[in-house]
Amino acid sequence: MADASTAIELDRAELREVTGFTVACARPSLALFERERPGDRRPRAAIEAALAFADGAERTKAIRDNAWAAHRAAQETRDAGRGAASAAARAAANTCGAAFLHPLAKATQVKHILASAAYTAHALELSSGDGPDAADDHLARLRLLATPVVVDVLGRYPDAPPGGGRIGELVRRLDASLRRSPPAR
Repeated sequence: MADASTAIELDRAELREVTGFTVACARPSLALFERERPGDRRPRAAIEAALAFADGAERTKAIRDNAWAAHRAAQETRDAGRGAASAAARAAANTCGAAFLHPLAKATQVKHILASAAYTAHALELSSGDGPDAADDHLARLRLLATPVVVDVLGRYPDAPPGGGRIGELVRRLDASLRRSPPAR
């Protein structure tokens, strides 16, 4: 349980808005995954479960179950040498994590807000001939999708943590970008 020094305010409406943002971040990755595994609906089901919560459904065990299933899809595609599809499935799985964002002022919570964006950007860079430019383009588009509520919630947490390889780097870049110059609405 958090003490007063580490707890932040976070209500259900804000959780729904952040989750909706993560869904928007991850949707472009579905085509990459489904091109490799057309019959595998696990990442799509994870995004649909997160979207249902964002749209007003209750936060249930089904959200977690769909997240774990999408993580298994990510492991299977990684093991099959399909890096872009694996990153895409991780993007989908991470949409579900936003529904369980904790009201604790810890840098690791930033990943619940931005990991779906980072995994999608990474999937796009792995699947395109543009490499890092594809990730940059995706992150720039996401800045436009981040509502003032999302940016406000993000600002309640410490900056994204160090480490985490390429995904951590992408999380930190988007985090810094949103904090430095929040979108005007």
